[in-house]
Amino acid sequence: MVVETEQLSAALSGLDALDVVAAPAGRLRRARAVILPKVAATIVFIGLWQLLVASKWKPEYVVPSPFSVLHWMGQNPGSLLSASWVTLSRGLLGFAIAIVIGGAIGILNASVPVVRSAMGSMITGLQTMPSIAWYPLAIVFFGLGEHAILFVVVVGAAPSIANGIMSGVDQVPPLLRRAGRTMGARGLTQLRYIVLPAALPVFFSGLKQGWAFCWRSLLAGEIIVVALTNRGLGTLLQENKDFLNYVGLYGVMVTIFVLGVIVDGVLFGTFDQLIRRRWGLVEA
Repeated sequence: MVVETEQLSAALSGLDALDVVAAPAGRLRRARAVILPKVAATIVFIGLWQLLVASKWKPEYVVPSPFSVLHWMGQNPGSLLSASWVTLSRGLLGFAIAIVIGGAIGILNASVPVVRSAMGSMITGLQTMPSIAWYPLAIVFFGLGEHAILFVVVVGAAPSIANGIMSGVDQVPPLLRRAGRTMGARGLTQLRYIVLPAALPVFFSGLKQGWAFCWRSLLAGEIIVVALTNRGLGTLLQENKDFLNYVGLYGVMVTIFVLGVIVDGVLFGTFDQLIRRRWGLVEA
């Protein structure tokens, strides 16, 4: 009996050791699965860019080498970091306001059928409007300044967020609502504890779309509204174009692209996986 107990203990300790080894190995495999395709895509993109330069389709001062662009970015880290921080600060402020406004509108439309019937198509119509179309009105209202950009960012992002909430609520299974009613959850209580949590994965997709609208609106605004105290990436982009500094122009565009990938992949991608795993939509 003692021998069997010792053998069982040895076997269990061996399984524990396997778990300790397998967990880091599993994380390493997942990291490789995420990082390596992105690295490969980056190498292919740089290679195609260099082939375009080598083809002499345009003079090299118009389409510079990717290595010249990277060299310029390495020589101007201060201006790029400062402009990136200014643009991200504006974007996060506008996005936060859009979440509050779009969330309130989305919850109201999802909760009151009469309001949904009256405003649902209007919200979709606002979402389909190009953000650039709002800038003339924003300049009339607020002048050439920060408030005009903030207005367009909020108007561009809020309808997507509202539609995300409404789509999420529409996809909540009726069985959950009935189960909530049998336990006494009705009205706002059901909305708070059953409907909105169940709609969170779809709503988060609406947040990602809202951020995309926010980012595009913001960069367009910084290019148009040049009379800004703080120079963002859009202003830096316009300045390089005006001074015919095409290497700098491409460098700013690469910076904008990299920031978009980082925000989507690191921030939204991480939270999206956590939410989906929590709701049982992906394997743990």
